[in-house]
Amino acid sequence: MVNKRTQDGFTLLELLLVLTLVAIVVGLSSFLVIGQTLPSARFNATAREISTALREARTLARVNGERQTIVVNLDTRTYGIEGRKTRAIPENTGILIRDPFAGEIRRGEYRIFFNPAGASESGTIVLWTAKRSVSIQTDPIVGSVTFRQ
Repeated sequence: MVNKRTQDGFTLLELLLVLTLVAIVVGLSSFLVIGQTLPSARFNATAREISTALREARTLARVNGERQTIVVNLDTRTYGIEGRKTRAIPENTGILIRDPFAGEIRRGEYRIFFNPAGASESGTIVLWTAKRSVSIQTDPIVGSVTFRQ
């Protein structure tokens, strides 16, 4: 009588092959997730940085007792406090200014002024992507910055 052995379980080669396939699938899916969240994170960061620049200009105006200016260049897609470092607006982010007197502004330079009392003279900065938009506005009397999504 021949003793038949049945094989229970998997061979080492089969286990390695399955683990390799799982690692490839997990690696590819993480690239897809990162690729989808990176533009959204850049958009959020840009909106927060513009808000921060506005608040910083207001604070500098009040502390130093002199007028501060934020310059938004819609042609070169940059913004910053005048006389300081400028920052770029990402390519996939649209920007326009809604001025209470001039209407929608899409080209040129736009200046937002903060006087020593902290009040501002400005319109609303609107940022958008294909999926969402944000409005950043300063209060003309007290200069506080509001952020609407």
